[in-house]
Parts: sequence; C-alpha cells; structure tokens
Amino acid sequence: MNLETQIAKIVEANGAALYDTEVVTEFDETIFRVLVTKVGGVSLDLCATISHELSPFLDVHPPMSERYRLEISSPGIERKLTKPVHFKNAIGEKVKLKITGEDKLKGILKSADNDGIVVETKQGEESFSYSQLGTAKTYFDWN
Repeated sequence: MNLETQIAKIVEANGAALYDTEVVTEFDETIFRVLVTKVGGVSLDLCATISHELSPFLDVHPPMSERYRLEISSPGIERKLTKPVHFKNAIGEKVKLKITGEDKLKGILKSADNDGIVVETKQGEESFSYSQLGTAKTYFDWN
C-alpha cells in the first residue's frame, strides 16, 4: 500500500476524507501538508486528533528524507482542483481555469468524469480534457 493510501485510512478512521497532500516551503521551513474534508466542516479539534494519530505513523514511514513539519488543515473554500475526484466533488461550484496556451476563464463546473470537465461560461458550455488545463480552483464570490 502506498503512503497516500495509508494516510487516507488514518484520516477516514476519524470521520474525514483525504483531499490531498502537498509539500510546501514557507520561511525556509518544509511543510508536509495533509488536506482533509468533512461534511459539516473541519474543526481544529479534528485536525489535532488526525495530527496526533498520523505523526507516529509518519515517524516510521516518513514522506520525505529531509526535515519537515506536519500540518493538517482543510483545503478551504477556495481550493486547488488537481485530480478528477476534486472536479467531481466540485460540480455546481464556481471555478477559475487557466487553459494551456489560452486565457483564464470563469464559470460553473457542470460535470466532470475521468477524462475531463464541462464548464458553463458566458459563452455557453465548454468542454476541456484534463490535459488542456493549466491550473484550476474553486472560488467564492465575496460580493
């Protein structure tokens, strides 16, 4: 079993779902970030519980060879979409897309499958394969 599958099992045992993992560097510190979701939201207590259970596992099965800090958090209301499952779970939400070789566009994510997505834009429905997408994220209209 790979590391992400093992992490997902620990997260799921706490009633949440693994959204993604990422490695980031902030202020010369490497952070191994585990992003989790849960119906009704992710609380600080849930993050702390997952951290306490995940930390000993990662001590035995480190995600990288260098020193890092473990961080458990929600992906937030505006989150990156990088995997087909992310797009499937975001159907009906507002998205911002950067299409490879083209401009950015905004719209409502209408559908998603393992091959690509359909977005409702001002021009109508537009289809894109995942290979056409540069970056994609949900966004919240704060107005």
